[in-house]
Amino acid sequence: MQKRLVTLALAMVLTPALALAQKTSYDYDKSANFTGFKTYALKDGTKVGQPLIDDRIVAALEAELAAKGLTKSDANPDLFVVYHVAFDKQKDISTYSSGHGGYGAYGWGYGGGWYRGGWYGGAGGMSTTSGQTSTIYIGQLAVDMYDSANHNLVWRGVASKTIDPKAKPEKQEKNLKKAVTKLLKNYPPPVKK
Repeated sequence: MQKRLVTLALAMVLTPALALAQKTSYDYDKSANFTGFKTYALKDGTKVGQPLIDDRIVAALEAELAAKGLTKSDANPDLFVVYHVAFDKQKDISTYSSGHGGYGAYGWGYGGGWYRGGWYGGAGGMSTTSGQTSTIYIGQLAVDMYDSANHNLVWRGVASKTIDPKAKPEKQEKNLKKAVTKLLKNYPPPVKK
């Protein structure tokens, strides 16, 4: 019984850590000359709608773009940079079984499944399933970069992360900076040889 409780406790502790990981992806126009992009201007996209959060996103973008060697310039920039923010709610259902059944102690034995000859049923016994439902908020930040000469999309990065709506402003700012840094890690894309 103790082994089962330890396993359940570890699963409950590790799940939030995995859920909080930031995921990023990017794509780019392989024909674009990224070495020619030296300046940028921010353009309106889909904002959060809360000025303090939007200001943090802009500050994080400006800091990271400067670290990448780009200079902000509203007069004839090489790139237009646009960010979009979206939020989604998902349900998380955590379940666990209890009762008697299967081989092994406390029902942690063999259940039904496939084998080479076909389906087989698990060992008999009774079990019950219990669980909790919670709402998970997912935030997504997309950054688009357009060549100002022809208005073609040349680079896009997307970051998504589980959001804690009760996080303090300092934590929100730290998470935004981390997301933007990770998002722009692959800008500029690798140079073709």
